[in-house]
Amino acid sequence: MNIYVGNLPYSIVDSSLQALFEGFGTVSSARIITDKFSNNSKGFGFVEMPNAAEAQKAIAELNGTQYEGRTLVVNEARPREERPSRGPRNNHRPY
Repeated sequence: MNIYVGNLPYSIVDSSLQALFEGFGTVSSARIITDKFSNNSKGFGFVEMPNAAEAQKAIAELNGTQYEGRTLVVNEARPREERPSRGPRNNHRPY
C-alpha cells in the first residue's frame, strides 16, 4: 500500500521516514519529495508497505501525531492525477 505523509519537517531524510514506519511492519520504500531545482524537501513524502494490515495500522496510529514539532498528516495515497499537457514550449521571442 502506498501511504502519503504530509506536514513533515523540512530536515527529514528518506532513512528517518523509513525508520518512523518500520515500527509498524515491513517498509519497501520511503521517499521524501524534493524540489527539482533546489533539491530541498517539499514537506511531504510517500511510504510503500507491502502488508495492507500493517499499513492501515501505521496510518491509524501516526495520523495527527507530533513529529519534530509538526502534526503529521498520514493517509492512503491517491493515484496521481493526469495533468493536461502544457503544449509545446516555445521560448523563442522575436525581436
